[in-house]
Amino acid sequence: MLKIAGFLVVICSVLGGFVMSGGQLAALWHPFEILIIGGAAIGAFLVANPMTTVKKAAGSAPKIIFGHRFGKPFYLDVLGVLYEVLNKSRREGMMSIEADIEEPAESPIFSKYPAILKDKHMTEFICDYLRIMSTGNMAPHELEALFDVEISSLTEELHEPSHAVTRVADGLPAFGIVAAVLGIVITMGILGDAENAEIGEKVATALVGTLLGILAAYGFVGPFAAAMGHEAHEEANTYEAIKMCLVASAQGLPPALAVEFGRKALLPEHRPSFLELEESVKGR
Repeated sequence: MLKIAGFLVVICSVLGGFVMSGGQLAALWHPFEILIIGGAAIGAFLVANPMTTVKKAAGSAPKIIFGHRFGKPFYLDVLGVLYEVLNKSRREGMMSIEADIEEPAESPIFSKYPAILKDKHMTEFICDYLRIMSTGNMAPHELEALFDVEISSLTEELHEPSHAVTRVADGLPAFGIVAAVLGIVITMGILGDAENAEIGEKVATALVGTLLGILAAYGFVGPFAAAMGHEAHEEANTYEAIKMCLVASAQGLPPALAVEFGRKALLPEHRPSFLELEESVKGR
């Protein structure tokens, strides 16, 4: 909801200042200018990016606008499922979790954490590395190196939608200029026959195109791309915390201490405290 509030502040500040300065809102309504700028931006976005990036960018919009999942409850779920799986493997042996990691949706452990199961990629990530650990043939430093390689490529993939939207924001002022130039072309075409009032209206219409391009870039699309970048950063950090937990376990540390390594890797803003994590695990 904070994002919606921010967009409303932008709209109210710009339009409110314009009206209080004596402007008429109707003078800013030019749907064909919006068509030129918006259509050109969307078309360029589709040309510049693969369909997977387009879908991810579109799919992230509701999460950004209505609130993201990366908060204390989600982090407690991530650390909780890791603790339970590692604790079971330590008590009963790595083979005891084979059914849990092969069919996580049917697992009594994973079923307690629907927020994790909902994220298929994160569930697969956890299960893949638990599967590797269950073989017992990989040294901890080799496991950590494998984690680093995958998380590096994963981080790039997570940030690609925000980079793509940022490129659109960078191009919007130029598309606004395109709309303005087209408006001037129309104006120049009627110079011989039109009156001063009509010429002034056409020039104003052209200038609105420049306004819309710049406002969309710096007031809406650019900030939205930055919010997508923050979301990607927090998701990548969650994978880093998972890595710390599993590597610590592979080094022989008990589950309670292994998840503490993961907790310390989380960003401080929403990181649960030691007591909060302990109470959450015991409550489960």
